[in-house]
Amino acid sequence: MNTKNGFNRLSRTPAHRRAMSRNMVTSLFRYERITTTKSKAMEVRKAAEKLITRSKVDSVHNRREAAKFIADEKILNKLFTEIGPRMKDRNGGYTRVLKLGFRQGDAADVVILELVDYKLETAEEKASKSEKKSDKSDKSDKAEKKAAPAKSEKSASSSKPKKTTSRAKKADAAPAENEAAK
Repeated sequence: MNTKNGFNRLSRTPAHRRAMSRNMVTSLFRYERITTTKSKAMEVRKAAEKLITRSKVDSVHNRREAAKFIADEKILNKLFTEIGPRMKDRNGGYTRVLKLGFRQGDAADVVILELVDYKLETAEEKASKSEKKSDKSDKSDKAEKKAAPAKSEKSASSSKPKKTTSRAKKADAAPAENEAAK
């Protein structure tokens, strides 16, 4: 007796449902944690767990089967080089669903879908990331400052005198007339 073999259609057409599922699975592997509704999370979880099981054995066949579902090359590579080996000793249950509460607008159940070995960033890690970003922005600011004078010299030497229109002349003359009237 085959029971509970169905799936939730999520009130969407097959094409929309498939595209949404692919996008959500890709986001799950990219960020390792996503926030969504409970019904979507339960459907996405099925596809994600099957792909993680495939990624535990890195073969050409498994990569091609996973590539049918994941279009992004970087995420596909991450699945087979990072996520699959991390889950090597697990026999299933690669994802976790944590309840957040109800959404304000329609009271839908909102949950967090994450990989089981997901770790939150500590304050030290956040500080080190912000330092790296500030170092990069300092370097880019210096590069822009070096490039900016070279551009202004070229534009000053090759620029022609600007033609003024009658409107511009009137606008320039109006403040002088106002001062003379005082």
